Amino acid sequence: MQYKHQYVDGTAVDLPVGKVICVGRNYAEHAAELDNPVPSQPMLFMKPSTAVADMAEPLEIPLDYGEVHYETEIAILIGEPLKNANKFVVEGAIAGIGLGLDLTLRDLQSKLKERGYPWEKAKAFDASCPLSAFVEPAAVADIDDVSLSLTVNGELRQAGSSRLMVHKIYALIAYMSHHFTLLPGDVVMTGTPAGVGAINPGDRLLLELADLLRVETHIL
Repeated sequence: MQYKHQYVDGTAVDLPVGKVICVGRNYAEHAAELDNPVPSQPMLFMKPSTAVADMAEPLEIPLDYGEVHYETEIAILIGEPLKNANKFVVEGAIAGIGLGLDLTLRDLQSKLKERGYPWEKAKAFDASCPLSAFVEPAAVADIDDVSLSLTVNGELRQAGSSRLMVHKIYALIAYMSHHFTLLPGDVVMTGTPAGVGAINPGDRLLLELADLLRVETHIL
């Protein structure tokens, strides 16, 4: 089934599926667990529109490149063009707030990093960014204090909050917009808390965004 943006009530979002802009190491504990320094400025990378998939559908992962790791993140759907924006403009340009998985070929990424090569082969493969449906921005009382979690096969693996982010969401998106224009239908992934690890065929996942959103899925 072809992915389309939608709200949690099933209403379609009349926006195209655009690029996905991601930030690395935006939670200090996650950076530490991978033995990475926390950068002073946001460390950005992208996934193409072909990376986007429906999180509620069964997820298929590559099996030929070593371990596939999950990274649970708050996902922000952009509703208005943003270029050289400030954080106050950003607030009014958000069309939805949801969850995303930044699936990563960790063994391949490590090899690429060792050689100083870009990460795209490990981060931007087809269906590497499953997205949930989105809640309306008004449903989130404080975007700088919203929790997210991931449970795998009944075991809590990740639990965090946007209040622990190194770069807060509005300021992060504003920063991105000074380097490349964000368009309606683009999605911003805001970083993952500690607890990343491998997923395997047959695993069952439960992702939650506070009390606003709950998605169950499984790995084929």
